[in-house]
Amino acid sequence: MVRATFAGFTTAMSALQANQKRLDITGQNLANTNTVGYTRQQLQVSSLNYTNPVSHYMSSSEVVVGFGVHMDKVTQIRDPYLDMQYRGQIQKSGYTDAMQKSLDRLSDYLDETQIDGIHMAFQEIQATLQRMHDLAYVDDAVFEAELRTRMQALANKMNEASKEIDKAAQEEFSRLDGTGTSEQGSVQRINDILQQIGQMNRQIKQNQIMGQPSLELMDDRNVLIDELASYIPIEVTYYKDREHDGLNDAGVDDGNHLGEKYHLDSAGNIIMKQEWPDDLRITMDYVDQNGVRQKLVLVEGTVGKGNENYGKVTVNNSDAIRNGNMKPSGLELVFSGFEATSTPTDYGTPSADIIFSRPIDPVTGNPGAITSQFPAGSGSIQASLDMLWKDGETAGIADVRGYDFYTNQLDNLAASFAEVMNTINAKYTAAGNDSQLLVNTTNDSTTGITAANIGISQGWINGSIHIGKGTGANGNANDTALDMLEAMQSTYPIKGGNIGQFPNVDLDNNTFGDFMNHTSTILANDSYSNSVSLKTNMTVLNGIQNSRDSVSGVSLNEEASNIMMHMSAYNAASRLMTTLDQALDVLINGTGVVGR
Repeated sequence: MVRATFAGFTTAMSALQANQKRLDITGQNLANTNTVGYTRQQLQVSSLNYTNPVSHYMSSSEVVVGFGVHMDKVTQIRDPYLDMQYRGQIQKSGYTDAMQKSLDRLSDYLDETQIDGIHMAFQEIQATLQRMHDLAYVDDAVFEAELRTRMQALANKMNEASKEIDKAAQEEFSRLDGTGTSEQGSVQRINDILQQIGQMNRQIKQNQIMGQPSLELMDDRNVLIDELASYIPIEVTYYKDREHDGLNDAGVDDGNHLGEKYHLDSAGNIIMKQEWPDDLRITMDYVDQNGVRQKLVLVEGTVGKGNENYGKVTVNNSDAIRNGNMKPSGLELVFSGFEATSTPTDYGTPSADIIFSRPIDPVTGNPGAITSQFPAGSGSIQASLDMLWKDGETAGIADVRGYDFYTNQLDNLAASFAEVMNTINAKYTAAGNDSQLLVNTTNDSTTGITAANIGISQGWINGSIHIGKGTGANGNANDTALDMLEAMQSTYPIKGGNIGQFPNVDLDNNTFGDFMNHTSTILANDSYSNSVSLKTNMTVLNGIQNSRDSVSGVSLNEEASNIMMHMSAYNAASRLMTTLDQALDVLINGTGVVGR
């Protein structure tokens, strides 16, 4: 049979329209070369060939081709696997980056190689004792005053170091909470991101139902998801809502709900698949108190109304911590899932609130077990919690040395030094006389001495207490200074010696000064190890980003090649239309002239 006269023109016109649209999309890609988060777009097309005869009089052997091209939709070029890899890697990078900032903050006042700190103060005390042990200077008030001044300087440096660690912990808490600061805290930013993603889910789906792809909105949503992954470990899932998933109420494909996924004829036969947009779900991974991996749904598609499709994070105890009534280690993060409890969902009903905390015993003041936490190395939130909660020594939380570890190190050093010096001085002080040189300045006693409160006793300051004189049948006046000097040079626990045993003093087999160097070395090693991990994570992240850009990013060379290809196809379609016009002219004016 002879095909319809103008069918060829329709085919050529569809080719012109498709290639014009391709040129428009290429121009859109080029215009957004430097737009943050932009994903390269492409035109998805299909052949416009009829699979069923349009006329009962068509020959069954008719070759059904030549009807042109159909423009299906404009889509983004993305690789879900690369997206998943990128978001998994940015969690590790976010963790090590936040951890490095915290360790660098500690290095400012604990790195003894860069400052004249506590180690130097111990050396100055030892130098004073070296001069003071001479019998000619034992009774010299100038030397005792110098020793008192050196010990006061040591106490001041310990006080300052402890204060700086507490300040660093407060700053860590402020980075989480954000309240009362000029910058947005991590918790506030997470809540903003969840709110924006929840609202975008509704807007994108509504636009897609109306035939608008909303690709730029999807780009903005992907940027927010990437940022969210740097804070907490997440998993992103695309799914059909309950009314279009083909499943029954129990989530099972029983074959009775095909109409949710396909257009059916009156006999229930499948005609074609329904084009219904996907919803987006975001779940958060965490580990409960029993060490079991769990998930919490933070964003659930477009269920419910208003803010019911997304969750939030809240900080408890924030006012008490800011007012100094509680240490930052006592903070409590509460993660709440989406709120649409009355709306059926694919995933199930919303979970109960998940509490991340390390409660503090109100009686002893000691922190308890961590209720929930993220998998190791999962985002900047986990880095902050590790620094605030983990002390590097307690079972179950010894994998990270946080602020408490360095506070405990300084407290141990302060209490040990005070015990040794006070014990030696008491040994050579007459019975019944006060002999305590170093005390807890909050109550002027030897109980509860820490780096934060260690200082010179009021008796030593006002002259009622002095350095003991080793007089007696077998004693010398300089025995106190000699024993103190030996104590400064001894390692603890004591291995022999004549200054007595100190069973409560344990400095990992270091002298007082070396213990501070030992602590600085631990910090340096932790910082170096973390910095290497950070560099590695950033290198891997950049590699994944390059791979993702090679798929989703705009390449000037590739788009220039596409322009030439689409333009050639456009010219060819134009030439086809010209050829068809010439053929039609011959058909009309050059045939049927016989017999005229």
